[in-house]
Amino acid sequence: MSQHAISWFEIPTSNLGRAQKFYETIFGFEMVAMDMPNLPMRMFPVTDFTFISGALTYAPDFYQPQSNGSLIYLNANPDLQLVLDRIEDAGGKILVPKTEIAADIGFMAVFLDSEGNRVALYSVPIQ
Repeated sequence: MSQHAISWFEIPTSNLGRAQKFYETIFGFEMVAMDMPNLPMRMFPVTDFTFISGALTYAPDFYQPQSNGSLIYLNANPDLQLVLDRIEDAGGKILVPKTEIAADIGFMAVFLDSEGNRVALYSVPIQ
């Protein structure tokens, strides 16, 4: 049994297409359509399902985008600055620039996505 504290996450959207374009633009990958009955989703790509993944979701009766709730850190290896540099042109806003957590832990940054969600990035220490 896996000992991860998180197994799945969902980022709410008010416009799924806009959010999908935002995340595909900043990360440079294609999201995967994974629509459940009454719950359209776009999954972050993963090739090994032993790793944690999640999706953008559109469920306005269930939850709304927010900037003051739980904070999810998305993997931005090898250097989160590469992702951070695309955020504002894609329609987001940088709240906390690339910041070193500790020399042996790595870096973090925080941004608002196209939907108004507060989301963070993490990348490993630069070797």
